[in-house]
Amino acid sequence: MKHILLIEDNAEIRENIVEILELANYKIDAAENGKIGVALALQTKPDLIICDIMMPVLDGYGVLHLINNNPVLKGTPFIFLTAKSEKDDLRKGMEMGADDYITKPFAEIDLLNAIESRLKKNEFLKKEYQANHIGVNEMLNDFNGRKVLSDLTEDRNISNYKKEELIYKEDSYPSKLFYIQKGKVKAFKTNDDGKEFTISFFTEGDFFGYTALLEGTVYKETTEAIEYTELAIIPKEEFEILINNNREVTQKFIQLLAKNITEKEEQLLSLAYNSLRKRVAQALITLQKKYQGETAGNFSIQMSREDLANIVGTATQSLIRTLSDFKSEKLIDIKEGYIIIIDEKELAMMLN
Repeated sequence: MKHILLIEDNAEIRENIVEILELANYKIDAAENGKIGVALALQTKPDLIICDIMMPVLDGYGVLHLINNNPVLKGTPFIFLTAKSEKDDLRKGMEMGADDYITKPFAEIDLLNAIESRLKKNEFLKKEYQANHIGVNEMLNDFNGRKVLSDLTEDRNISNYKKEELIYKEDSYPSKLFYIQKGKVKAFKTNDDGKEFTISFFTEGDFFGYTALLEGTVYKETTEAIEYTELAIIPKEEFEILINNNREVTQKFIQLLAKNITEKEEQLLSLAYNSLRKRVAQALITLQKKYQGETAGNFSIQMSREDLANIVGTATQSLIRTLSDFKSEKLIDIKEGYIIIIDEKELAMMLN
């Protein structure tokens, strides 16, 4: 049951709203002025606050200011109650961060619709999504009721890429969003000596190339098919329409990008401080999470030792020796080029 705090000095209006919200199955607390209302908010931590603007002791602006400056209550959906003659007051309240307003007198359905809309948007913004195409699709489906990115990829021209064929190069300008219908793609950076460092892998159902589109900059990495790959190509203009359609979707997309950045930071920390054995173990577990999905049983992957060494950040020969040690310890098996994880738990718990 959602909990709502009502702050309203007019007893008749306050009692009427309390009755409406209780009938709508909300838990409701009510306060007759802003000072009591803020104290109640701190005590009960409501899911939403409805607040009159003009009140004795502490007006609605003061309440909103205190709510926004309290780390516990900040972000609580806030709806102002306002009279028709208070348009300038309303504008001030919205500029201060109020989420919505209801003009008095109001219809019951308008009040309930405003509350339901704000609670739904707040749940949307708090929800955690996976940092991949599944999370993005779920996010957009939650927000506007349809699988926008799935629709975006349907009926597209499909481009085919052979193994080791480049898709785009570092420092080139983006004009497309890429979606993998089939195959696998790696993203890597190259230093002045020509040595590669693999930073990401993408597989069926993944989008890639969107970071440069969002930033409006050149690609920061090169991408290459690591097996036969089929890509659906989405023009830059359509992608921009998607993310510019509403603020909430853009905000969640940025949160997903932030998760990707966190993964890169963890990769760099591993390179700086972890032993080779631990880095190889972490790379194998990461690939398992990436490619296995919900499939049960031992995980196996066929990947060139050079590509795996580029993920770990070591020489190919050093990687091969470490894989041989893991095989002797019965952590993995190697058959016909495939690496098979036998003891996932032991790999995940590998000490430095």
